Amino acid sequence: MVAAVWHRISLLQGAAVLIVCALAPASAAQSTAPDFSGLWARTSLGYEKPLNGHGGIKNRMLRPSGASNLSQLVGDYGDPLLKPAAARVLKRLGEISIKGVAFPQPSNQCLPYPPPYISSNNQEIQLLQENNRVTILTMFDHQIRHVRLNSPHPEHVTPSWYGDSIGHYEGDTLVVDTVGIKVTPLSMVDIYGTPFSSKLHVIEKFHLVDNATARAFADRGEAENGRVAGDNGDGVELDPGDRGPGLQLEITVEDPEMFTRPWTGTVTYRRPAAAWAEMVCAENTHEYYAGKDTAIPVAPKPDF
Repeated sequence: MVAAVWHRISLLQGAAVLIVCALAPASAAQSTAPDFSGLWARTSLGYEKPLNGHGGIKNRMLRPSGASNLSQLVGDYGDPLLKPAAARVLKRLGEISIKGVAFPQPSNQCLPYPPPYISSNNQEIQLLQENNRVTILTMFDHQIRHVRLNSPHPEHVTPSWYGDSIGHYEGDTLVVDTVGIKVTPLSMVDIYGTPFSSKLHVIEKFHLVDNATARAFADRGEAENGRVAGDNGDGVELDPGDRGPGLQLEITVEDPEMFTRPWTGTVTYRRPAAAWAEMVCAENTHEYYAGKDTAIPVAPKPDF
């Protein structure tokens, strides 16, 4: 995998992982819901730029091919999408990354991945659909999200790592609305470190797309954001023989304290070539590939 982004132990499972979920009898309304079962994967990180509109923040550091250089994560702090506070954070983190040092983020600190960061920095997901909820499993670090169906947000939401997620089906689309995402020193919406505030509101729309569309979006995302699968013999590879539909996630991000307007990005998944690839975070800040330690925050004296 790209070493500047993660410190983790990779375990590829030789046998398929069987996940058993007890489903309640389907109601008439639920029986019309789309079927998102099975594993879904991609070979890149970040968000694909939407067909229309600007999309999210891009990396200032590109490879000769024009793809994002994932070894130097310098978010475009001059983008007019950013308010001054967010631009300052990106500039500071970019200055760290351009020196070849991995700045702290949830993935290399073994912390939960808040949405939408969890979609930006993940390669494989599985959705377990039930009558009253959808459970979203993600490959990196055993992350699990729970989405209540056809239920409102509570009047007072207690902030949490993943926030309060509610969902409903609109025809062939699962719509997930998330608020109350906990603000921490490592709050970010993407792998460049773009920060968010307590005003963050995320809407995710999952729907199936035909095979040709899935391939086109996935190929474009890989061209924009680079390919991370297969490094060091691990990672995710797509099934070259897959002719079925893909799963597309459209994410709309709104945070009036950090962004001048809402923005949208997409993540497109296809079927993987192998069973679930388990990625376990190693709580070790030493960059074995560079022979040094990650520049994590330290305290001059203990707080206890």
